[in-house]
Amino acid sequence: MNFIEELEWRGMLHQTMPGTAEQLEKEMTSAYIGFDPTAKSLHIGNLATIMLLVHFQRAGHKPYALVGGATGMVGDPSGKSAERQFLDENVLRENQEGIKAQLSRFLDFESGDNAAVMVNNYDWFKEMGFLQFLREVGKYLTINYMSSKDSVKNRITTGISYTEFTYQLLQGYDFYHLYKNHGIRLQMGGSDQWGNITTGTELIRRKEANDGSDAEGEVTYSAYALTTPLVTKPDGTKFGKSEAGNVWLDPEMTSPYQFYQFWINQSDEVCERLIRVFTLLSKEEIERLEAEHAEAPHKRIVQQAIAKDVTIRVHGEEQYDLAVKASQVLFGKATLETLQSLDEKTFTSVFDGVPSTEISKADFDACESLLDLVSVTTNGEIYASKGEARRAFKGNAVSVNKTKIQDEKTPVTELTLLNEKYLLIGKGKKNHIVKVL
Repeated sequence: MNFIEELEWRGMLHQTMPGTAEQLEKEMTSAYIGFDPTAKSLHIGNLATIMLLVHFQRAGHKPYALVGGATGMVGDPSGKSAERQFLDENVLRENQEGIKAQLSRFLDFESGDNAAVMVNNYDWFKEMGFLQFLREVGKYLTINYMSSKDSVKNRITTGISYTEFTYQLLQGYDFYHLYKNHGIRLQMGGSDQWGNITTGTELIRRKEANDGSDAEGEVTYSAYALTTPLVTKPDGTKFGKSEAGNVWLDPEMTSPYQFYQFWINQSDEVCERLIRVFTLLSKEEIERLEAEHAEAPHKRIVQQAIAKDVTIRVHGEEQYDLAVKASQVLFGKATLETLQSLDEKTFTSVFDGVPSTEISKADFDACESLLDLVSVTTNGEIYASKGEARRAFKGNAVSVNKTKIQDEKTPVTELTLLNEKYLLIGKGKKNHIVKVL
């Protein structure tokens, strides 16, 4: 199965320029996708285009990832209703390094002839002055042509700065530079990038002084464009956000547990698309999983398959295993051993929003019993009084770290502090965290 066929069955092919498929069939081709470093991490909204590069390399072609150190200073107006805020150079540089590290988890940079390559457009824009840019780029594309692009038309009514208006020229020159210096023949991206990408193919055509026709008068191309459909939610909005905002690939910004849970919680109606776009599972594997899922939807078989595949590729198998263990805590299957295996970040992610009480280490050590801890020492925040707490103990309603305790006189010295500072107190079916500082 070739690259185009792979994209077609996965529903990842939106639009191509004429001749693209023929070029890819003819020879190993180099293609690139650009990533602007507007944050120090990519998010799962970027994953669909990253997967284009992954499938491209797996089909035997050579992928380039462009980190937009220069274009990131301007900001792409595509899909935006307002001007972006400028980032300073130090922030951009930090963001670039984070993105480079993340891309290396998906692409093979040591696979011989079709090894992936990382480039930064700041390298060729940093020495180019304004007048040179006008001569090299500006003279080749008309205002009429640039104004016809959706990314510009959609902003005309609300206002667009000259800076963002000319963004397509910067991206177009990227393609020209890579075409001339690296032999790149194809640019890929999300469907909202079609206008910017075709600006590049047109700039290449005009700068190469090619009239675009062969002897028979048919249009010919030397550079090509390919886009993938944007992944959207059922309501039509862009996919990739949780209630807390973007779901990031950086574990410091979105914990592996939260990342795993995001996929587990997807609805059945979107999973048919998600499993094809975001996983590397074969067509046969996907169809088998969907058949099993249809027989027992409550088991969420497809969601689990997506969560496993994507979490391992983004965060590694160890973090995936940890996320699965953490998930068990929510469904009451956790043991003390499970809780002890969770690092602090995962533990706090699992119990985000659970009521908590902080006490000093001195007050904790001074407790005569568990009864005192859950009533007096925690200022009545777990049980309002010793009497209420005693009734809970007698009713077998108190647990510590998922272990039921009926003896109210249990010394606190016998309790295991998770991550050396936390106790998970079970109050019937509700949880309360005691943090010992």
